[in-house]
Amino acid sequence: MMHLQEIPICLEWESKQMVVPLLLNASPFSSSPQITFYEGKCFTGRKLDVCGSCSSFQDQGFLNRVNSICVQSGAWVCFDHPDFRGQQYILEHGEYPDFYRWNGRSDHLGSCRPVGMHGEHYRIEIFEGSNFRGPSLELTEDCSFLQGQGWDKACINALKVYGDGAWVLYEEPNYRGRMYVVERGEFSSFNEWQGRSASIQSIRRVVNYF
Repeated sequence: MMHLQEIPICLEWESKQMVVPLLLNASPFSSSPQITFYEGKCFTGRKLDVCGSCSSFQDQGFLNRVNSICVQSGAWVCFDHPDFRGQQYILEHGEYPDFYRWNGRSDHLGSCRPVGMHGEHYRIEIFEGSNFRGPSLELTEDCSFLQGQGWDKACINALKVYGDGAWVLYEEPNYRGRMYVVERGEFSSFNEWQGRSASIQSIRRVVNYF
């Protein structure tokens, strides 16, 4: 069960700093996840430091324009709309001096949350049909082209994440195109991972947490 914990979000600009305590969903699976969003490229301009789920950057007085990001710890899912909706982007530990580095098409981001990490064992099962019907394939490693592994269809309609870690699904081969992050659990249709369609052609693990 996810417990609510009071976590500070720090909004800083110029020489002023304001700390706003919020009731946020703290991730019990990663140690002190932290990410910093910058309004300008190359880590310039106003910044927003986040250490838990944030459903709306704008509610914190920060514009939805993000041109660079620094992930100090943890792995994060960012969304181009508030309330964890819209296109998803996975950001792992490291620096992203412009939005092209996280495969963004614009500087618009509206919300984010840390990715849960249970351990180091990865296992996912994908299904051709919805509700876990039809042919299935189990993976424990990254796969840059599912059809190259004998997966006849360029689509996944359901999946089960059994292992400890999270996975990223890509609409195109070689980890390109629109992406979706899935964590431990069952997804009976592509709608449950906010997919536009069932088209998925490559999958990889989220491994760079710290």
